[in-house]
Amino acid sequence: MKFTDLFIRRPVLAVVISLVVVIAGLQAIRSLNVRQYPRSDNAVVTVTTVYVGAGADLVRGFITTPLERAIAAADGIEYIESQSAQGLSTINVRLKLNYDPIKALSEISSKVDQIRGDLPPEAQVPALNVESADSQFASAYLSFTDKELRQNEITDYLVRVVQPRLSAVEGVQRADILGGRTFAMRIWLNSERMAAYNISPAMVRQALASNNFLAAVGQTKGSLIQINLTANTDLRSLGEFKKLIIREQGGGVVRLEDIAEVVLGAEDYGSEVRFSGQAAVFMGIWPLPNANSIDVLKRVRLELEAIQNQMPSGMTATIGYDATEYITNAIDEVIKTLLDTLLIVVVIIYLFLGSFRSVLVPVVAIPVSLIGGIFLMQVFGFTINLLTLLAIVLSVGLVVDDAIVVVENVERHLRDGLAPYDAAIKGARELVGPIIAMTITLAAVYAPIGLQGGLTGSLFREFAFTLAGAVTISGIVALTLSPVMSAKILKPGTESTGFSGKIARDFKKIQALYRWLLDGTLNARPAVYMVWLVLVALAFPMFMMSAKELAPAEDQGVIFGILDGAANSTLDQNSLYAAAANDAFMSVPETDFTFQITFPNSGFGGMVLSPWEKRARDVFEIMPEVQGKLHAIPGIRMFPVTPPALPGGGQFPVEFIIASTAEVDQILQFAQQIQGKAIESKMFAFPPLIDVKMDQLQSEIVIDRDKVADLGLSLQQVGSDVGTMLSGNFVNRFNISGRSYKVIPQISRIERLNPSQLENIYVTGPDGKLVQLSTVASIKNSTGPRSLNRFQQLNAVKISGVAIRPLDEALRFLEDEAMKILPKGYVLDYTGESRQLRTEGNKFLPAFGLAVILIFMVLAAQFNSFRDPFIILAGSVPLAMFGALLFTFLKMPDPSVQFWTHGWTTTMNIYSQVGLVTLVGLVSKNGILIVEFANKLQEQGLSKRQAITEAAITRLRPVLMTTGATIAGHFPLTLVSGAGALARNSIGLVLVGGMAIGTLFTLFVIPSIYMLIARDHAGEHAEKGSD
Repeated sequence: MKFTDLFIRRPVLAVVISLVVVIAGLQAIRSLNVRQYPRSDNAVVTVTTVYVGAGADLVRGFITTPLERAIAAADGIEYIESQSAQGLSTINVRLKLNYDPIKALSEISSKVDQIRGDLPPEAQVPALNVESADSQFASAYLSFTDKELRQNEITDYLVRVVQPRLSAVEGVQRADILGGRTFAMRIWLNSERMAAYNISPAMVRQALASNNFLAAVGQTKGSLIQINLTANTDLRSLGEFKKLIIREQGGGVVRLEDIAEVVLGAEDYGSEVRFSGQAAVFMGIWPLPNANSIDVLKRVRLELEAIQNQMPSGMTATIGYDATEYITNAIDEVIKTLLDTLLIVVVIIYLFLGSFRSVLVPVVAIPVSLIGGIFLMQVFGFTINLLTLLAIVLSVGLVVDDAIVVVENVERHLRDGLAPYDAAIKGARELVGPIIAMTITLAAVYAPIGLQGGLTGSLFREFAFTLAGAVTISGIVALTLSPVMSAKILKPGTESTGFSGKIARDFKKIQALYRWLLDGTLNARPAVYMVWLVLVALAFPMFMMSAKELAPAEDQGVIFGILDGAANSTLDQNSLYAAAANDAFMSVPETDFTFQITFPNSGFGGMVLSPWEKRARDVFEIMPEVQGKLHAIPGIRMFPVTPPALPGGGQFPVEFIIASTAEVDQILQFAQQIQGKAIESKMFAFPPLIDVKMDQLQSEIVIDRDKVADLGLSLQQVGSDVGTMLSGNFVNRFNISGRSYKVIPQISRIERLNPSQLENIYVTGPDGKLVQLSTVASIKNSTGPRSLNRFQQLNAVKISGVAIRPLDEALRFLEDEAMKILPKGYVLDYTGESRQLRTEGNKFLPAFGLAVILIFMVLAAQFNSFRDPFIILAGSVPLAMFGALLFTFLKMPDPSVQFWTHGWTTTMNIYSQVGLVTLVGLVSKNGILIVEFANKLQEQGLSKRQAITEAAITRLRPVLMTTGATIAGHFPLTLVSGAGALARNSIGLVLVGGMAIGTLFTLFVIPSIYMLIARDHAGEHAEKGSD
């Protein structure tokens, strides 16, 4: 008794197995997390060290370089990138994919602690932070505005009320305040009044440090009672600071308010935040890595509504940007595609079978297989994301195949006159081998995708195993439930009348035509072999010449703008130009709202577009208009970019690094030559940017050491006085209502408008008198870098841009030019999307080769032959590749050039590559059906020619039905639009094109290759008979 007989004889067992699968899948749907992409530990550790007032060169030499050297000894680091700027060292440590970020953070923290004592004592303690590198942006940005309150008052309200409540929401990792102005006691010193009262900057600093002191005095302890003690040694209000005595002289006192304006201001006035043009404070919401971001943002919205009811009148809170809207829209689009696919597949099956009874078997098999696949997702710990949903859409066209083959085979036996029960028994027995082979073949295809490393493996592991799981369940359903349903539902004689009869008669005509064409090709086999060789040979150059990129850029409903201002511009100046950029954003009809964060010589903004269904143009049609309007703004350069297509991308698609031990200005000269060549090539949307700019005007206070010595002073005294007056560093902290804030002395802005005014400030002189700074120092003007950047502990310059040609082509151009221009000893490297392409782009061929080898071995074991798998694969795979590669080869590399192939071609990216690997398993199923049946017919005594002819004609209907269902199932992917459409287009085009063209050739090529290579089973059968 065959395995399938058990279920046909005990139908309740088959139904129970299917119900268990369905119940398990339905409970799994409710518990699965929803994310944009599968979870991966793609993290970056940021080490930030503030050294207020220090120049870029000082920061690099005394903070960045020693920290880098210590951090580099930690494990799990992919690369280290650093930036040393005025008063700030930032080191970004990119971790290897899926390396434990918490382990890396603790190890890097211990390395930093080891050299803490080697850093300048004036520098603040390095701050370490670990965050996901999937995106440089939060999942949501909340905007808080108020026409009455100042920004520092809004910030304080957020810190005290809003931030604690949102941070406590389940699933929120942190709620960061951006562009906020934290309260600080600002002491705006007046240098002339200080000189009149003979008060030096050191005296002010000393008075603040000595008289704003935190005393922990303890408690009294009597025999029966104890009393806790406090002392008012600290200053707690604006009035107390104003009345602080700086010095006493001749019976009179000089108070702080006599020499300075004391105000409750803000720590920093170096940034400005606007929401749709109105001044605001932003809050970024970052969900936990393992949280369901859609659910987290729903909870944040509910909490925000509750907070809004208690906010001060006049204050408004708006969700400025919500990344989960894109995820939700993309998921909705995939579900719509899934429903379209189900409908089309059902129609296709009905058109082939012509009977609702016959259609019912595959229609039941589809949901059981899909729901079973979802249960396996839960078992494997997967999430519902764009890729697993795409796998479910693709599996509709795959899981139906096994059920179709079963129904068609049972119907064939019914036509031969068997009763339904006997037809089901015989039909199912014949298909145990082919169905197991087809199921294992498809599952084997996905193993190389799921098991490969790097970003592609990390992204597509869940995709591959979800598909493999659904296909495996479909195989089980085809061997258990489908034969039972066929035995119970199908009736003999339905093909003689009605629509079913018309279908049967028409198909006989198609079979007769196919027989005639097949005989022709078998009679002219050398010509078939020649055509096969030509098409196989063409596939290689077509693959090599296809336009390559990592992933198609998606319309995510937002355009970001990166602002680059003049080196010496102030926040006031940049704000004017940023306002003009905001007007440019708002003038686009599709704009919903805008947001901007502006700094003195840089900035960042964005325009969020109306929902996909409410606008006629996509992001890529809007981009040239935005670019034109931004380029027309004088005084700044602003570059529109879209978010990276895959997690872990950078700000720009092209991020090309030139690194060396040479000085930065020397590297910069070479980088500018490469930049010039890039501009001439016209491959870029705008002239590529260079991150190092030697245009920062700086003035050095040159102290005459001899004069300082003659006056009995030290360089430390002079430097300390100048630092107190100018740097803006804090002395200590004070307390308001249970929170501490900084105390910052600094001369007022009107006394430091330009470097020449600095000579008029007073510093400590001999005998307690003051002297003007010009007595001991002069001002020397020069130009230096805005920041000093390093990569892997080498001095580095980064060239960034947006390529209008495929990314691979743009990078190859830069690499070729660099090889011509750069001397020996220079290193080329990449970050962001460019690095992903260079590390991931070469992994397709090994995965593809492994898939073919695995299928070959699975089939060899199944057929107990090395010849049959070769016939199946050689006769189908290269021809399907040729068909699929037509759709990548004909892609016009330059999107600005209108070409007739524009709407139905795609690039060679990771989605289309996964489609090609999938195609190997799909198209080989056709060959399995034909070759396996031909071998059986030979064993029954037919000659090789008769066997392959009959097998091809008999299996024509299931081959066309499975191919039709697969093509129809994947066809909606080629038509979709909206969120996340381009990735689905890409995989859909490759599968539809490859299956359609591949199957057409396969039906004629496999029989010819069978004639050439297959063993003569009829001869062997005759020999066994004579024995």
